Amino acid sequence: MAKKYTLDELLIITAAREIRDGENVILGVGLPTTAGAMAKALHAPHATLMMESGILDIEPLVPPNHIADAHSCRGFSYATDLFSMFTMTYRGYVDVCFLGVAQVDRFGNINTTVIGDYYKPKMRLPGSGGAPDFLSYAKKTILTMRGGEFVNKLDYFTSPGYLDGGDSRDASGLFPKGSGPVMLLTTKGVFRFDEKTKELLLAKVHPGVSVDDIRKDIPWDLKIAPDLAETDRPTDVEIDFIRRFAPTEAVGRKLMYELAIAHSFNKALARGK
Repeated sequence: MAKKYTLDELLIITAAREIRDGENVILGVGLPTTAGAMAKALHAPHATLMMESGILDIEPLVPPNHIADAHSCRGFSYATDLFSMFTMTYRGYVDVCFLGVAQVDRFGNINTTVIGDYYKPKMRLPGSGGAPDFLSYAKKTILTMRGGEFVNKLDYFTSPGYLDGGDSRDASGLFPKGSGPVMLLTTKGVFRFDEKTKELLLAKVHPGVSVDDIRKDIPWDLKIAPDLAETDRPTDVEIDFIRRFAPTEAVGRKLMYELAIAHSFNKALARGK
């Protein structure tokens, strides 16, 4: 009997399947790192995984606490600096990046800066970081939205998707031509982008979710893929990998707390000797 899985596991596995063997991939903390680690372990052994801080060709050992957490990695080829990572992106060497989304419009432009008026915000968000650079110059970008919203107009334009749709992104001079977001992954489904118009297109719905459930979240007339399907089920091997690599946050925090106590106790014991 196939194993049961959680929504988080479904999202991670769906994202991981977008990584191809041999691709250069910039990962962020959280879902992207787990997805990258799984892809490299199970189906993309020659993918080069990188962190924005400058750690290249990593094989994650545990989920990192931040983008410069070298302790989470093993066997990385070398470490460089933030500047070099960004210039590498500008020169077209990054195949895939992952970005979280707070607001997204129909053409994949995103807001990660502020909700409401910029000077009197309802919510101040983490900001742009490297998002504008990576979404502008990575060959393809995977967007993830767990608690954000679809909007007709962004409260703040942080990073460019397909701008006004059609060929407007390529016409703007962003490099390389044909780059841009390829997928938006939400808690309800998987969206792609129409080949010609570059408008969001519902491609898959997660188990137990209907098209109507998704339409309620979207303030425009959502286009549906003619071959709309249910999101592919995770395999037991994929589920097992995630549970070994990234157990629940509560378990992870408890383990780190216990390790910290044990370490402090051992140091005190050593001093006593």
